[in-house]
Amino acid sequence: MSSKKLNLALKIWRQENSNSKGEFKTYKLENISSDASFLEMLDILNEDLQRKNEDPVAFDHDCREGICGSCNIYINGRAHGHLKGITACQLHMRHFDEGETIFIEPWRAKPFPVIKDLIVDRSAFERILYAGGFVSVNTGGVPDANLIPIPKDVSNLAMDAAQCIGCGACVAACKNASAMLFVAAKVSHLALLPQGQQEKRERVLSMVAQMDKEGFGSCTNTAACEAECPKQISISNIARMNREYLFANIK
Repeated sequence: MSSKKLNLALKIWRQENSNSKGEFKTYKLENISSDASFLEMLDILNEDLQRKNEDPVAFDHDCREGICGSCNIYINGRAHGHLKGITACQLHMRHFDEGETIFIEPWRAKPFPVIKDLIVDRSAFERILYAGGFVSVNTGGVPDANLIPIPKDVSNLAMDAAQCIGCGACVAACKNASAMLFVAAKVSHLALLPQGQQEKRERVLSMVAQMDKEGFGSCTNTAACEAECPKQISISNIARMNREYLFANIK
């Protein structure tokens, strides 16, 4: 199937830094291949802007394979775009129409201040992870992992939670800017495995406390986070985290 050429209008949020006032600016692009990825389209725009001696649009990216979670942008009011289960770098221009106007903006959450244009500071997630601490292990010979009995259904749940890439789409999609799905995925991953049992009480208490300290909102169970998560992390992890948190407080 041959590629088509698209003419597009881009309304992109431009903001110098977190303290400056931002605004949407309109850019026209012509003859964009429908086979190009969304980030490749932004590359083409930036090359055009640089030829005109204009400031290129700042956006975050790294792997461009849906692994790192860096490409955290709102596209037409949806985190990572309108397709389910993908990051922005996996979105291709064939999913847009000829002559379409595309709105592109950064995550909108107080704990994610804008660094520049489409790049936000997600270091709040890093601080939550640091608060969770480490897993204690004995030094010396390491036993074969297969010798540790873990039921298949439990390992499946743990690995599903471990898929979280920390992109922040859950926060961006939530009307309260809640980070519950992110924190729940990290808590659930280790809470389900035998390696994570020793510190699980301290872990959940510390991570939830840090989440609140960062200023994330509360969860109201609208499931917008699950709907927009590129790895389709289940909100059942939030229930598991709440249970772990309750037991930790009781004990």
